[in-house]
Amino acid sequence: MSFYEKLKALNIELPAVATPAAAYVMFAQSGNTIFLSGHIAKKDGKPWVGQLGKNMTTEEGKIAARGVAIDLIATLQAACGGDLNRVKRIVKVMSLVNSTGEYTEQHLVTNGASELFGEIFGEQGKHARSAFGVAQIPLGACVEIELIAEVN
Repeated sequence: MSFYEKLKALNIELPAVATPAAAYVMFAQSGNTIFLSGHIAKKDGKPWVGQLGKNMTTEEGKIAARGVAIDLIATLQAACGGDLNRVKRIVKVMSLVNSTGEYTEQHLVTNGASELFGEIFGEQGKHARSAFGVAQIPLGACVEIELIAEVN
């Protein structure tokens, strides 16, 4: 099953690629490596504002991270000239989780993205990963994730 067939089976329609909110580009390529800028969680088209351990649950954070992964896949498709079949591997994911000092489930929140990459890309979606708790994310978003991929 192709990546596109997997997206369709999961009823995922890729959104339009986001535009940068500051002085950066959404992706940069060096050789066969594509670096995607951090994408923040959105709900109803606006930043999904919240803090894990204060006014958001781990399950809500996981749903937010899954949504970020969908946005990242859309940007990755654009970086691949419109063809996700060029993706050789998701190499690395870094996740920032807006959380209280006591909150310790950032890794479970980030699973929302990691699990989706596995569902869509299979073995090619298995990646190295970091998940950090941070005091704040731009625009008050609950989760921000960046990605590194290798392409053909």
